[in-house]
Amino acid sequence: MIPVQDLSLHIEGNVRENAPLAPYSTFRIGGAAKFFVEPTTISDVIRTQEFARDHALPFFILGNGSNVLISDEGWDGIVMNLETGFNKLTFESDVITAEAGVKMATFVDFSIRHKRKGVEMLAGIPATIGGAVWMNAGCYGGETSDHLIDVQLVRDGKYISLPKSDCGFQYRHSGFRKSDIILSARFGMSEGDPQELREIKIKLLKHRNEVQPVNIPNCGSVFKNPKPRFSAELIEAEGLKGTRIGGAEISNMHANFIVNVNKASAQDVISLMNLARKKVFESTGIVLEPEVQLIGFKKNPILPLP
Repeated sequence: MIPVQDLSLHIEGNVRENAPLAPYSTFRIGGAAKFFVEPTTISDVIRTQEFARDHALPFFILGNGSNVLISDEGWDGIVMNLETGFNKLTFESDVITAEAGVKMATFVDFSIRHKRKGVEMLAGIPATIGGAVWMNAGCYGGETSDHLIDVQLVRDGKYISLPKSDCGFQYRHSGFRKSDIILSARFGMSEGDPQELREIKIKLLKHRNEVQPVNIPNCGSVFKNPKPRFSAELIEAEGLKGTRIGGAEISNMHANFIVNVNKASAQDVISLMNLARKKVFESTGIVLEPEVQLIGFKKNPILPLP
């Protein structure tokens, strides 16, 4: 067993052992992490990654905890959370720099205050900037990468900056390496009218609240949309709205959302995902691909389709 002191002595930030992860997940699902680290400096980040490598410990970054389903067994390694130490926003020379731990809603409000337009539609995304950049999160026709200039990250123990052209952005995807740790991103947006931008933001947030189960624990969209179709449309056509397994349910409000209605387990959610994929494939031949990231599972729990 690796003593927690072996890690805490090497960094300035906070380190906890056997930390429950469910409270850090918007799903409110998941076991504990062997180590939970909240770094405060770039050196902390590099040293923690080196510690994970030297001790052969699995490692991942947990942001706002949306778009993830954490195994009931938890994570037998290091989880790093950047919200405490990397949560600054700056505006200089028409460029906004957002650190990875900044919540998307905070970033959008900051942009509007500084008369920057182009991200107001993203306010409802329940993510931090780091996670949103990593998966190129988007909604209402906008994506995180649209106005991005470059990304600052730790790669192979070094702090580097990558221009947008080297980030490999696609629909709900980026080309970052699995071991990369995003620390901040810079955005360049044109000027807009703050009142008009606030009105757009409020209108879209209201619509989101009307069509998505925002008041029940969930991870956001479970499946990617198989363009030009929508996953919600395909799942609803199978009559699966309201289907419940254990404490998890396919939302009656939006069929591409699975909600935690009564102390759901990760396996409950996986069972519903497999059911939806099977039914949609049998009816249409379309394979629904998970958008939610599966964390801590010993093997891929998504069953192969024939």
